[in-house]
Amino acid sequence: MQIMNDKELVNEIKKWKKKRSALILAHNYQIPAIQDVADFVGDSLELSRQAAKSPEKLIIFCGVHFMAESAAIFSPEKTVLIPDLGAGCSLAASIDAKELRRWKAKYPKAVVVSYVNTTAEVKAESDYCCTSTNAVDVVNSIPKNKQVLFVPDMFLGAYVKKMTNRDLIIYPGQCHVHARVRPEDVLNKMKDSPEADFLIHPECGCVSNCMHYVANGDIPAEKTHILSTGGMLKHTKLSKKTDFIIATETGIIHQLEKQNQKKNFAPLRDDMVCQFMKMITMPKLLNSLINLEFEVKVSKKIADKARIPIERMFAVSK
Repeated sequence: MQIMNDKELVNEIKKWKKKRSALILAHNYQIPAIQDVADFVGDSLELSRQAAKSPEKLIIFCGVHFMAESAAIFSPEKTVLIPDLGAGCSLAASIDAKELRRWKAKYPKAVVVSYVNTTAEVKAESDYCCTSTNAVDVVNSIPKNKQVLFVPDMFLGAYVKKMTNRDLIIYPGQCHVHARVRPEDVLNKMKDSPEADFLIHPECGCVSNCMHYVANGDIPAEKTHILSTGGMLKHTKLSKKTDFIIATETGIIHQLEKQNQKKNFAPLRDDMVCQFMKMITMPKLLNSLINLEFEVKVSKKIADKARIPIERMFAVSK
């Protein structure tokens, strides 16, 4: 493929998108150029639902592999492509189906709740799925006499355990980006920007500490909000505040700034960057449209099993 400038790439992508009758989906953590050329930008589950209800039969998923798998589960009759097969996820990779079966054998009476940031095969071995937004509601819907095996994010699991006061067995997985956040990062940043609202994703390594700081009054409760990426976008749009500290992957700041042009956003740490998300580039997106690469497939057997815990999650969340 010949080297093109940014404008030429955008024009070619739009031309091929029309030619292929394709739908381009981009996660909130994608690079700005990908977000700007996409038909829809959002979190992983929102994008999969968008893929299912849109008329296009060709979906180009600009995100990481487990997200494209989810889109394939939701839309078995459609073709789902990801521009780079190497775009994985450290959190999803922390557990596979074999390891989950080993844990299930260890706790045979436990109800398995898996975060959506997991492979299709792990979802197929689960009783419920959850998102960072509805994890507390999903766990609360399970009878209180039941043990819950929560996989794979240990920080989200710790947060859910505190919020529900339930007997959770938490698998020790983590997102390498969110895990690097430390309590001192929060305290120092809030000291530097005392008027700012602090928005933290529940996958962050210090989320339990932050709850402790809020309870002790070290961090103002009214300025601290534990939110999913979608929750952050909604909160900042409705808030009368003008300054925000954002504790999640830095890609979301592009959407926050687009939707709130008179407000200011600062990342908690400049190094909260997911190299897997950033593997999706404009030339790779164009290649995906031209050469129809790379297809993400989920077998009918796995997809049918994985759909059950997802549907149970939706039933709880309605």
